[in-house]
Formats: sequence, structure tokens, C-alpha cells
Amino acid sequence: MTTHTDWISVGALADGFAPEAFILPQLAELAGQRMTLNFANGWSIEHRFDAEQLHWHAADGHSSGSAPYRATSVRTGIVLVDFLKTENGQTWSISLVLDTLSQSFTAVIGSMPEAEETREGMFHRALAGKPLTCVDAQFLHGTLDRPWQEGACPHVPTAELVGIRNLYRYSPTEEYEHIYLNENFYTWQCLKGVEQGLCDTDRCHYYKIADELYLFVWREKIIPTLGLVMIDLRAHRSDGKIFGHAEGGFEAFSNFPVASYCSLINTTVHEG
Repeated sequence: MTTHTDWISVGALADGFAPEAFILPQLAELAGQRMTLNFANGWSIEHRFDAEQLHWHAADGHSSGSAPYRATSVRTGIVLVDFLKTENGQTWSISLVLDTLSQSFTAVIGSMPEAEETREGMFHRALAGKPLTCVDAQFLHGTLDRPWQEGACPHVPTAELVGIRNLYRYSPTEEYEHIYLNENFYTWQCLKGVEQGLCDTDRCHYYKIADELYLFVWREKIIPTLGLVMIDLRAHRSDGKIFGHAEGGFEAFSNFPVASYCSLINTTVHEG
């Protein structure tokens, strides 16, 4: 049993999750494909996939590069692609929910704080009216291989998870509970594993992708962490990743897969 002081780095968390993890296999069907992502904000970026590398090229020529990627699917027709993009000394987490059923996508762009920002302290951030977490996440939408038009992406913020209490088993040794409190916050606790006994309430974001299928993103404030998973309540499965600084310093990053078998504990409905 840990004590309240036993917070660990994201790299150490990755080590704890790795043995016998219930992660999904790499999806092979993207290899050899090209697709153009047309963003609602006007960006147009071609993505080309081979077996291990993703190559991107922006139509304006200002951004191009390659990176290893992970592609998984908890439901037919919906693919989660995840990779890290490093440019001009800055590293971003890029996660793409590619919806081939509606020819649309949602992109989540995340970044970790610099060292000086983490020293600001939650008390100061609260008094200044800032979010308690200094982890940043942007949500962008668009269309696949067709021009963008308003309403073309059906992925929307949702409150359908609010009130649900779920159990997530990530491996034989790692088990967590989530309570989705309201549209901005959720509570987690580690029931078994390297963070056993730890818990917190953190900022989160929910998007409905399809019936009983959700994109869930959270941003932790004590150890800067970006978590992102697809939750399929129909198949009782989740899959995604956790991103953060690998160790106590700020030089290296950890971006590791997490997947679980999930089950409903109960649902709370507040009247009024």
C-alpha cells in the first residue's frame, strides 16, 4: 500500500503498466494508405502510413515530418492513431480519431508544461483564475478526403458519461476506478497497482463519437499528465495512451499505450 506522498513519474507508471498489459494489437490496415485531413480551421494535411511510420505534409508547406505511430480500433470503422511530433525543440502529443463511417475526424493536440510553469503552484493558479493543471489540450475537427463544411463531423461534447462509476482493469496488476462527476471533472483512484492508494479529481473532456463510444481525455495537475482513451461501453473495452515527462526532469517524454477491460459499477442520477 502506498502512502499519500508516493506520487511517481509517468515513466515509472509506464513500467508498472507494461507487464501483461491488455493493450490492443497494432492495426495493420492503415499501412499503404494516404488520407488528407481537412480541418475546420483551414488546415489541410496529407497523412501517409506505412507499417511503422506516419508521414505528414501540410498543403501550405509549413509542416512536414515522420514519426512512429500506434493505430488501434475498439470498434469497426473508428481508428485511433497516436504519435509524438517534435518540431523546433517542442514536442506535442497528437491523437487522431479517424471516423471512416462519417469521413470525419477529431484531433487532440497536447503539450506538457515547461519547468518554470510547474513551479507556479496550484494556489497561485487558483487565485489567478487559471486552470489548476498546466497540461494543455486542444480539440480540432475536420473531414477525411473531402472538403470541410459546418456540421460534417458528428463528434460532439457530451454529458452521457456523467454519473457513471466504472472499473478499469489494465493488466493483472493494475486496476482503477473512475467516477465521472460532471462535464468538467472526474475522480480516479488506483485500487491495485503501482499507484495503489492514490486518488485525485482532475479536469477532463468527453466527446461522443458514436452510440456508446466516447473519447475521454484527462489532464492531471500533480504529476503533469495527459491521458486519452476511447471507451466502448458496448464492448466493455477501452484503449488509448498516457503522455508525460519520463522522469522527474523535463528532457524526455513517455507516451505509452493503455487498454482495459471495463465494467459498470453503478450510475448516480442527480435530480433537479
